[in-house]
Amino acid sequence: MGYFVIVGIFSLIGMVVSNRLKSKFARYSNVPLANGRSGAEVAQTMLHHYGIHDVKITQGQGMLTDHYNPATKTVSLSPEVYHGRHVAAAAVAAHECGHAVQHNTAYAWLKFRSAMVPAVSFAAKAQQYLLLFALGMFGVGGSNFLLYLTIAAFGITTIFSLVTLPVEFDASNRALAWLDESHFARGREYEGAKDALWWAATTYVVAALSSLVVLLYLIMSLAGRD
Repeated sequence: MGYFVIVGIFSLIGMVVSNRLKSKFARYSNVPLANGRSGAEVAQTMLHHYGIHDVKITQGQGMLTDHYNPATKTVSLSPEVYHGRHVAAAAVAAHECGHAVQHNTAYAWLKFRSAMVPAVSFAAKAQQYLLLFALGMFGVGGSNFLLYLTIAAFGITTIFSLVTLPVEFDASNRALAWLDESHFARGREYEGAKDALWWAATTYVVAALSSLVVLLYLIMSLAGRD
């Protein structure tokens, strides 16, 4: 029961933060860039500024699905960001290019996170099934072993969530610094970009805290059964 209470609380918090982020994106989508550049143009200009010419900028699908893929060196921008000529598009495009700059400069936290991807993919798929069996087998022989496996799986995904925080915050800091120095966003535009990226980062903070609290709960559950 404790697990479901924790998940319920953080799911609610995550929903509130996600809705706030969408609200901020919609708000700053109505603030046009003075230079009239699209998100794709902002991304291309930032990459060229840092001497990065081997990263491809593509248009993805969906809303707020923007990401950078280190394996393929691709910045994928959602349609609204790719074509958008507003503060929200500039902020998101610059943030994703911030990851490309991290990759180009061998940023340690990004390298660590990328190295964890195979293990995290496996752990994320396994942990939901392990959790159901482990917490549903109190008092049954072998259940402690399952709980150990569950804790190991959650430990991997929790570390990944925590490592993601410096990666995301650093990418936003790089984006904001470039937007300011390049004069792509000044004054009201810069403050809007900063606000939008702060709320985007908050979603990662909530996810990391949720994962950490669940991990601690599982550890305490195991300790209580010894």
